[in-house]
Amino acid sequence: MLTFILAAAVSAATPVLREDNIPEIVSLLTLEEKAAILVGCGSKAFDGIGRNDVGVKGSAGATHAVPRMGIPSIVFADGPAGLRIDPNRPGTDKTFYCTGFPIGTMLASTWNPDLVRSVGEAMGNEVLEYGVDVLLAPGLNIHRNPLCGRNFEYYSEDPLLAGEIAAAFVSGVQSNGVGTSVKHFALNNQELNRLHNDARVSMRAMREIYLRAFEIAVRKAQPWTLMTSYNYINGVHASENYWLLAEILRGEWGFKGAVVTDWGGGYDTAAQIHAGNDLIQSGSDARYNALIQAVKDGSLSMDDVDACVTRALELIVKCPSFRGYKYSDTPDLQAHAQVCRTAADEGVVLLKNNGALPAGPDGVTALLGVTSYAFIAGGTGSGDVHRPYVVDLQQGLADGGFTLEDGLDAFYSAYMQDERWRCKMIDGNNSWVIDRERPIEVAPDSLIRQAALKADRAFITFGRVFGEGKDRDLHYSYMLQDNELELLRRTSEAFHSQGKKVTVILNIGGVVEMSSWQDLADAVIVCWQPGEEGGHTVASVLSGEVNPSGRLPMTISRSYGDEPSAPNFPRIFEDKPFNYSFYRRLEGNKKDYTVKDIDYTDYAEDIYVGYRYFGTKAPGAVAYPFGYGLSYTSFRWEKMKVVPYYTESDGAIAADGKIAGYIVTVEVSNTGKLAGKDVVELYVKAPGKSMDKPARELKAFAKTPLLQAGESCTVTMTVPLESLASWDEQAGGWALERGRYRLIAARSAAARGLAKSVRIR
Repeated sequence: MLTFILAAAVSAATPVLREDNIPEIVSLLTLEEKAAILVGCGSKAFDGIGRNDVGVKGSAGATHAVPRMGIPSIVFADGPAGLRIDPNRPGTDKTFYCTGFPIGTMLASTWNPDLVRSVGEAMGNEVLEYGVDVLLAPGLNIHRNPLCGRNFEYYSEDPLLAGEIAAAFVSGVQSNGVGTSVKHFALNNQELNRLHNDARVSMRAMREIYLRAFEIAVRKAQPWTLMTSYNYINGVHASENYWLLAEILRGEWGFKGAVVTDWGGGYDTAAQIHAGNDLIQSGSDARYNALIQAVKDGSLSMDDVDACVTRALELIVKCPSFRGYKYSDTPDLQAHAQVCRTAADEGVVLLKNNGALPAGPDGVTALLGVTSYAFIAGGTGSGDVHRPYVVDLQQGLADGGFTLEDGLDAFYSAYMQDERWRCKMIDGNNSWVIDRERPIEVAPDSLIRQAALKADRAFITFGRVFGEGKDRDLHYSYMLQDNELELLRRTSEAFHSQGKKVTVILNIGGVVEMSSWQDLADAVIVCWQPGEEGGHTVASVLSGEVNPSGRLPMTISRSYGDEPSAPNFPRIFEDKPFNYSFYRRLEGNKKDYTVKDIDYTDYAEDIYVGYRYFGTKAPGAVAYPFGYGLSYTSFRWEKMKVVPYYTESDGAIAADGKIAGYIVTVEVSNTGKLAGKDVVELYVKAPGKSMDKPARELKAFAKTPLLQAGESCTVTMTVPLESLASWDEQAGGWALERGRYRLIAARSAAARGLAKSVRIR
């Protein structure tokens, strides 16, 4: 009885955290404990308060626990294409692999939010079962320039497509009772000098392009956390930007979660807390001490600290670590591999097809290109995943019943043994964020000529891999290299002389220049970086088992010089060795504005990003337009209808009689011989008389279910009136131009399609 009384007294004196007593807990925490919660476990200054003993090896970071008040540590881990934790742990022979899903760009290429939600559900289950609380994903920055090193993690050049895909991903992951961290907020559109670069951008471009995708994800899915970016925005660091975090994110958009820094991001700890950047990761003694000192000297108010601690605790009480979830360390990787493959199947984009595809598996196939034998599942850095395997195209074709031409297959199999060893030796000395070494391409001329006599067709794969910390090189990553072009030329010449077709497969994280060489190929497919099941996906598309239904989430221009952002994007200096130290140009907290596109970058193209620019100002500079993609079957669109609606709930006429938007329907029929899926993209052309407007902008889209030959369906899309507004710089708010709007259902940003007009008064 005495023991019970003493325990009750202790409990009464020191309450423990519950969902319903957060204000009480905040009032009882010491300043040191509050700092411990806000500054991550990278700091050792307060290890006596609570260590991170959760034991998820390879996780990115954690918060400190406060055991006396029942506050546990919660764990963060990368990343966008699958959970990133170490596969090996001391004391056990068991491996802790995670499914390597398709990269973000490929998920966007599906144009299918329901499918992306299923990917999120599978990925979130692995987060839960491996003992992680928050997944540091998805990446949601805009594809401003094709040379950005992290484009593979991001979705699109268009904020609507990116936002809808991100919202679906977030909803899927969080359905498991774990969190996401949408990143990098905002304008993280280049990697060179990423910690110190100042993105200079107009308010209109920010609102309509660079913030819009985040707004959609926040409003539709309420991610548990959001991660601020490394860069400055118009002179203010993102993590220290009160306007961005307090006024826009929380005030306008109604964000309810916590804000976390990117790892090591920001400089002024007090400014971060005041702005509402709640969690500082990965944390350091300097940040912890700076926070405490700022409160003591009055430069940071306790009210600001308490607001951040409150939001941090609101996050913690939702997490599995707080709920005491007993994770298994054994997610169903086999089931998730099937989800990976299903998603990749829908993300493959068929760009060109002059009767070459589908092809096989009957007959003999000549397989060329080192990437065919060393498929690239995903990018580098925090977007990478420790996968259990990667199916290359050689294996995928074999599993799909293809017969490979034995001369080339034997040559590449032997050649790749040495190349894999060479790459492994080089990569072993490189940082995890550096581009991986790739096998050197080779063009075995005599074997190619022999294969052209024996084989029925040729498949060539070209690959590109890159990642965070460094942008792509124009000549060696964006352009095909001389030895790659030589391989394509020799293969094309040999096979075309025999009346046989050549197909190029692009296993890439971001677009490459195509105009100079695409005439050498009869077919071109982009399989992006499709995850661990990539070889199976590509083989299925090549054979026709899978009918490609992916669409480009960005524009492929004719040349890099045609890109609207090309004059204002950093370029690696080709006349000198790459030097990382040159790009770290901050001393203390004094910003340097000396070097254009390194210290600062002017977003001079403004709202004219991607297809908005090309369709309005340079239509002839496009190789493949945004939204483009072919199929093995044909579709007919008809019966387009546009009907106004008055409320978002039931369509009833509002009291003031004002419409809230339009509902658009289109009937889609499969008029070909094969089953397939189609995508209806709905663009709007504004009057453009009183406001500067692009020629058209994407406002909705819909993907059909699988339609059998002769089958039809009706797709429905909604265009809220508010989505037609533009940011008025002078008025400082959204403005809806009056006049005639054309709603265009089209197959790409450049296609004619079906059209209806409405007049907004």
